[in-house]
Amino acid sequence: MKKILLIAHAPSPNTRKMAQSALQGLAHPELDNVTGQWVPPLLAIPDQVNNCDGILLGTTENLGYMSGALKDFFDRIYYPCLESCQGKPMAIYIRAGHDGTGTERALTSICSGLKWRLVTPILICKGPWQSHFLEQCETLATTLAAGIDSGIF
Repeated sequence: MKKILLIAHAPSPNTRKMAQSALQGLAHPELDNVTGQWVPPLLAIPDQVNNCDGILLGTTENLGYMSGALKDFFDRIYYPCLESCQGKPMAIYIRAGHDGTGTERALTSICSGLKWRLVTPILICKGPWQSHFLEQCETLATTLAAGIDSGIF
């Protein structure tokens, strides 16, 4: 069974709904060989990253940057995972009250340094809350899971 780790900072009811939708996407009924696990960034450890087959990152935009919790995750796993996780397939969603570009730039830079492989365009759910953000997160997660399940990613 292939494992996908959802590392998502979800401090509000809406961002928790986004993470739950992503988990639903990872558990799509047509995917037989993939499981998903949501681990909050402050609880994630390097062994979990090293032992998964793919990563889905979710964060809020805070002051034009990723959440402090997700930054803490990267600070703790960067060197322990640097050599062992190169090429790991990943996807990202951002809940941005503004435009999300600073968050996107920071995540792209860190993940590039880790040599993780972004396999879908980054999803930026920007502006006031919209219920279709949930469907977008689920679709993003299903795309990642299907690619990993089939061996494409």
